[in-house]
Amino acid sequence: MVRRASPNFGERRGGARPDLVVLHYTAMPTAKAALERLCDPDCEVSAHYLISRQGVTYQLVEECKRAWHAGAGAWGAVTDVNSRSIGIELDNTGAQPFPEPQMAALEALLPEVMGRWAIPPERVIAHSDMAPDRKFDPGVRFDWRRLALRGLSVWPCRGGTGTNALAKRRFHAAADAFGYPAGDLATRLRAFRLRFRPADDGPLTLQDVAALEDLARRFPVDRADHRA
Repeated sequence: MVRRASPNFGERRGGARPDLVVLHYTAMPTAKAALERLCDPDCEVSAHYLISRQGVTYQLVEECKRAWHAGAGAWGAVTDVNSRSIGIELDNTGAQPFPEPQMAALEALLPEVMGRWAIPPERVIAHSDMAPDRKFDPGVRFDWRRLALRGLSVWPCRGGTGTNALAKRRFHAAADAFGYPAGDLATRLRAFRLRFRPADDGPLTLQDVAALEDLARRFPVDRADHRA
């Protein structure tokens, strides 16, 4: 762990405690460039952690403070995501795989963060999950299933095939229950597939619906123990 203090933080509003982890990619060419931006007071952006491609973890903001990484968006009833989350930036442009040293460092960091704040795996989300109308990170190259197999995120257990007349309604209902912000079908489907079915495109299918319904049933976003 390398400490590199960023001036870009504040107090968590309303006495909030973090109960989410939001993963990002930096979309910058190097970790050095990302560090400079995340620590530049004129940029007004930061994260709690940055992990380089070589697996070096930088702590920029103390976990008890509110970093400025999420921006506008929501996850379930949470609309001030910055006040309720830990932000982790991954040194990646979005165009390449996430290298093994970086993934290993993330898998070492996440259990510590989740343990300190009692954050369950379903509350480890993508930036694109909570802001699906404007964000794509950490993108199609990120291995969410790998995290889920280690108990550090979640993955659907079932799917279906074909289509039916109720598919859109079922998909929206499941998206609400799992946590996605309100939006049109195309936006929500894109966000879901970015994380859970990155190789797929085209119209909504029952496989999408069944997978999201499975997630919503097992991991409803606004259970009592996650409410403010």
